[in-house]
Amino acid sequence: MSLLIVSPGKDPKPWVKALQNQHPGLNIYVYPEEHDKEEVDFVLAWKHPRGLFKNYPNLKVIASMGAGVDHITSDSELPENIQITKVVDNMLEEDMGNFVLSLILNYQRNLLIYQKQQAEKTWNPVTYKRNKDVNVGVLGLGHLGQTTAKTLAKNGFKVHGFSKTPKNIENIESFSGEDEMEAFLEKSEILVNLLPLTPETKNILNKGLFEKLPEGAYVINVARGEHLVELDLIEMLDKDHLSGAAMDVFRQEPLPEDHPFWEHPKVFITPHIASVTHPNYVVPQIVENYERMKEDEPLKNVVEREKGY
Repeated sequence: MSLLIVSPGKDPKPWVKALQNQHPGLNIYVYPEEHDKEEVDFVLAWKHPRGLFKNYPNLKVIASMGAGVDHITSDSELPENIQITKVVDNMLEEDMGNFVLSLILNYQRNLLIYQKQQAEKTWNPVTYKRNKDVNVGVLGLGHLGQTTAKTLAKNGFKVHGFSKTPKNIENIESFSGEDEMEAFLEKSEILVNLLPLTPETKNILNKGLFEKLPEGAYVINVARGEHLVELDLIEMLDKDHLSGAAMDVFRQEPLPEDHPFWEHPKVFITPHIASVTHPNYVVPQIVENYERMKEDEPLKNVVEREKGY
């Protein structure tokens, strides 16, 4: 029995070290080094080559290195009998909440404007709103979304959230289902996207959605680049329907040098760093699931494949 790490573009060494520390006897391979495919029953993955896992006859579990699993579920050649797990980590959730809070304060207190003024040696104070006067809509109330919504509420913002099914979260007004989406958007002066990426949510951040936001709304995307129709965002920014946008995720990463976001005056860019998985924090739950798999016990944090999350 062996564990295989598949993470093109991501350094596997910290993961190998953390796994060895947590489970000294574990046999670990790192793709694409030579290994016996029949030995592998558990994979730790991030953005694997499409169709790879159909070649592993005894594979039982694919564990995502992060909270997102769309990089796994989007593989149309994934065998049906394999279980998929995701990372659930309080530190990841706290990191996300603090990052979104930082983006909102950065925008609300006009820090980007003052940065530009400094470069131009301009002294021009700008009026700002207090937290209690700002409506923030969190699109997606999974683990990350709920923690983010609670963080914002604790800091005095008026927070409402949207989810597929109703949620009952203290101090958070809940909207759910297609019938309530428009009402949710209409009061979202700041919109934070934390939806999972599924066929239903792909391209959801489009012109039709933006038009339902209040004029002057600010959009934050910290979920997946494929949620956003980029040209629609640029159009709505240029028309001044949206006052700005903070983008941490993109369809192509790293963002190409010739991408129009780089030089757009209303777009703030960060390089997919809102909430980064640290191996030492999450490897214990991965090893626990490995042991559960060996003992034929139910796994933790299993993805419902029909839902995609």
